[in-house]
Amino acid sequence: MAWVAGIRFKPAGKIYHFACDDMDLEAGDAVIVETIRGIEYGIVVSGKRDIPEDQLVLPLKPVIRKATAEDSIVYENNCQKEQEALDTCRRKVKEHRLPMRLIDVEYTFDNGKIIFYFTAEGRVDFRELVKDLAAIFKTRIELRQIGVRDEAKMLGGIGACGRILCCHNFLGDFEPVSIRMAKEQNLSLNPTKISGICSRLMCCLKYESEMYEIKGEDGNCGANCPGIKAAHAGDDA
Repeated sequence: MAWVAGIRFKPAGKIYHFACDDMDLEAGDAVIVETIRGIEYGIVVSGKRDIPEDQLVLPLKPVIRKATAEDSIVYENNCQKEQEALDTCRRKVKEHRLPMRLIDVEYTFDNGKIIFYFTAEGRVDFRELVKDLAAIFKTRIELRQIGVRDEAKMLGGIGACGRILCCHNFLGDFEPVSIRMAKEQNLSLNPTKISGICSRLMCCLKYESEMYEIKGEDGNCGANCPGIKAAHAGDDA
C-alpha cells in the first residue's frame, strides 16, 4: 500500500499519482511536483489516500511541496507568456514555410522547457525551427505532433448536443470507440451523425455501451427495445 494523491496539470487532463506520505493533501490544493518533463505546478483532484501498489505505476515520484503564493504567481506568469510564445512560433513557422498547424504551448513551471503542440498531414522537418526558437527563448524546445482528437481536447468547442466537448470538459483519457457501439444502440450509421468535430466517432457512444451489452445478454432488452428505438427515432432523419 502507498499513500498517494491524484494530480492534474490541466483542467481536463490525465490524473497522475504522486507519493505524499508526510503530507495532508485535499482536493483543490495546488502543489509542486517533479515529473519527467521537469518541475511542474499541479492541482490535487483526489486527496491523500492509501492505494495498493499493484494499482499504481511505479516508481512514484513524491510531491515536493504545497504551492506557495509565490509559486502561484510564477504559474500565472508562465500562462501569460504562453500566448506570446505561441505567436512567436507561428511567425517562425510561416517564415520557414512548414506544413504544420500550431495548436498549443506549455511552459514547465521552472521554465526548463517549452513544449509546442502541432498537427500536420505527415512528418515535418522542424530542426531549423527548433534552433530559431531556442535562440529566442534561451531554453529547451520540444515540438510534439498530436492527433485530431488531442487537437479538439486542447481547443475545445461545442458538440452536436449543444454542450462543451466532453474531452475538453472532463475526460482525462480517450477510451476506444467503435462502430459496433453505434450498431448495438440502434443508432444511425451516418458518419455525420455519430462523429464529433474531430471527425472521429463521438466519445459519448462509449457511455451507454456497457448497459446495452448487459441488457442484450439477459434477453430482456437491448438495442431492439421499443423504448430505446423510440428514443432514437429521429436519428435517421
